[in-house]
Amino acid sequence: MSDKDAQPLEKWKQPLPPAFTFLNAGISGMVASCVVHPMDVIKNRIQVQKEKASFASVIGSIYRNEGFLKFYSGLSAGLVRQATYTTVRLGIYNQLQEYWRQNYVGKPNFGILSLMAACAGSIGAFVGTPAELALVRMTADGRLPKEQRRNYKNVFDAFTRIAKEEGATTLWRGSTATMGRAVVVNISQLATYSQAKFLIATKLHMPEGIGLHFSASMLSGFLTTFNSQPFDVTKTRIQNLKTTGKTPGMISMLASIAKSEGVLALWKGFWPTYCRIGPHTVLTLIINEQIANIYRRYVL
Repeated sequence: MSDKDAQPLEKWKQPLPPAFTFLNAGISGMVASCVVHPMDVIKNRIQVQKEKASFASVIGSIYRNEGFLKFYSGLSAGLVRQATYTTVRLGIYNQLQEYWRQNYVGKPNFGILSLMAACAGSIGAFVGTPAELALVRMTADGRLPKEQRRNYKNVFDAFTRIAKEEGATTLWRGSTATMGRAVVVNISQLATYSQAKFLIATKLHMPEGIGLHFSASMLSGFLTTFNSQPFDVTKTRIQNLKTTGKTPGMISMLASIAKSEGVLALWKGFWPTYCRIGPHTVLTLIINEQIANIYRRYVL
């Protein structure tokens, strides 16, 4: 192979700048959120109510009683959540993988990938908890009686009012459940995505491209939804509470839901969650990889 032929191949092996890695993660998550946000609204509505409600009935209720635009209530919080949580967790995960490539031979095994994903997820979740709290409240607000609604104007109004009315520490309410969920989500989503992508490419001989990214993402999204749903329901219930006193912990809330509503209630809202996580996983990871490819092709 000539030096001329080797140059393009060398570009794909060069590490991406850390600043670009984090920026790419945030942009990928925010674009994906704009597409799947209605599923966040539906998921949160189902999870905060103790009575049973179907996917279709919640969609119909929102559309009839509140109008189409309510499917995008809390979008500003969703975007800020991606700008914080996804930027940090996907940025750290990508940087850890880059560090491995530069310092070790071969691909990291599933255990190492899981450790990377758990570390990235827990840090990202802590940073993103205030936006997560605002998102839960803003998307669930419409189901409350008018006199009980919080009526936050946008995510920044939510931050200001929560800090003023309930104390600044309330912005991190449910952070333990959020971080627990994030560890499960990231191990399921990021580590299984990397592993699924490798297995599909080697066993099914699928070439690198959108088809491979899509297949790995859909499998990753399903496993992520199933594994993380109990934490997601618990987190949503805690963050939607109207109280300035002591809030229940993750384990006590999880046990309370299972005892009073049945174990299956911990998977309440499974399908709208998958309809959000599946496409969001696909879009985030595909967009992330495509932006990285464009950067390598035209900038490096």
